[in-house]
Amino acid sequence: MEYVSAMPSSRRDSPPKTKRHASAAVIAAGERALARRDPALRLVIREAGPCPLGGRRHRSHFEALVRSIAFQQLAGRAAAAIHGRLVALFDGTRMTPESVLAIPEVDIRSVGMSAAKTASIRDLAAKAIDGTVPLSGMSRLSDEEIVERLSAVRGIGRWTAEMFLMFQMARPDVWPVGDLGVRAGYALMHGLEVPPTPKELEPLGDPYRPYRSVAAWYCWQAVHLSRGEITPR
Repeated sequence: MEYVSAMPSSRRDSPPKTKRHASAAVIAAGERALARRDPALRLVIREAGPCPLGGRRHRSHFEALVRSIAFQQLAGRAAAAIHGRLVALFDGTRMTPESVLAIPEVDIRSVGMSAAKTASIRDLAAKAIDGTVPLSGMSRLSDEEIVERLSAVRGIGRWTAEMFLMFQMARPDVWPVGDLGVRAGYALMHGLEVPPTPKELEPLGDPYRPYRSVAAWYCWQAVHLSRGEITPR
C-alpha cells in the first residue's frame, strides 16, 4: 500500500480535556482529531479500523504487569503457555502480591519461568506490598511518576511501563519513542527512507497531543498493513 507523504499539521484543534483513563469515546474523539491533523495517519485509521485502547480491563494492575514480565523476549505462543501455567498455580483465584510471595520460588520456576523473570515477579510483589509500586493508587499518579515507580522493579524498564500505561491504564497521551514498531510505522506513513531515532521522533509526536497513544497504535498498524498481516477495511 502507499501512504500519503504529507507531514502532520502543526495546527492544533482545541480538543476536550482528556481524563487520565481514556474511555472508548475519548479514543474515538482522538481518532477524529488525528485524522484531521495528519493526512497520512488518516489513511491508516481508515484502513486499520477503530483503535481498541480504552476498552474494559480484564486483569488487575498486578496481573497485567506479571503478564508483561512473562512475555518479555519470548514468542507469543511460548509466552502464553508459560503464563497460562503460572496462572494455573493459583487455582482460579486472582493473582495478588501476597499470593505470589506465598508460593515457593521453585514452583514459579517449574512452569517454565526463568530465574530472572521469577526474581522480577517476586520483586514486583514485594514492592507492591511495601508501597514502592502503589498499585491501588496508580490512577492518581502522572504518566512519568508511574514510569519512575515501575522502573524501580527489577526487569521492568521504560518500554514495559509505557505499554502498561497504554494498554492497562488507557492513558491517552503516551508516546513510546523507543519502540521500533512505532518508529518504523511513522516512517512508512510519512515516506521517510529511514525511521527516525527516538530523539528525532519525540518532537514529531507533538502535533498528536493529547492523543499520542492513539497515534502510536496506528503506527503499529501501518507496519502490519505494509506486511499484509491485516486486511485493509
